[in-house]
Amino acid sequence: MKLKFYDKNWSSSSEKDAGSIALLAEDKGVVPLRQYLVSFAANLRQGDACTKDYGSVSGTSKKPYRQKGTGLARHGTKRSPIWVGGAVVFGPKPRDYSQKINKKIKTIALGKALSEKIFADKFAVISEFFADKPKTKNAAKLINSVVSNKNVLLISDTFSDKFILSVRNLPNVYLIDVMSVNAYDVVRYENIIVSESALDTLLKRAGLISKE
Repeated sequence: MKLKFYDKNWSSSSEKDAGSIALLAEDKGVVPLRQYLVSFAANLRQGDACTKDYGSVSGTSKKPYRQKGTGLARHGTKRSPIWVGGAVVFGPKPRDYSQKINKKIKTIALGKALSEKIFADKFAVISEFFADKPKTKNAAKLINSVVSNKNVLLISDTFSDKFILSVRNLPNVYLIDVMSVNAYDVVRYENIIVSESALDTLLKRAGLISKE
């Protein structure tokens, strides 16, 4: 397995052997990745939906009209669920949707997500994220020459202020610190480009190379 390497100007590319990277092949890691993505999505839910049941609806409990003789259906109160403005039956109440995922599952999930990107040739390494001046047009041209206008996740241990200013208005580009990236981020974006200084840290966090 080889990885694509680019220089800081995104102009020249080369391939380097990635034999030391223990990628998760075939079905290995699929279940932990699914568990992580489900829990991540669940943890994004606010869980603050709230409806009023019969005891919470304000209003009189007086019978709206007599039982017989009106030609209308029988009703005992306007707070009934079948009246407009009445109660809601079995409606949602505030609840906690969060799910806990242990550290090992997170590591395997990240490793599987990165492995799939590498197998699909959607993973590349750059010497550094560099910009000589904060110019969005220049940054977009360089990035699009590599990823063909598709969304891209840029990972590094640090980004210069000029580079951040250059890409912050690009809707298809997202910057993230190597210690903050997770499997959801990797799956969400089509292409992954990581700086050379952050590569080992990323692979160690994903359990694809030894931490020793």
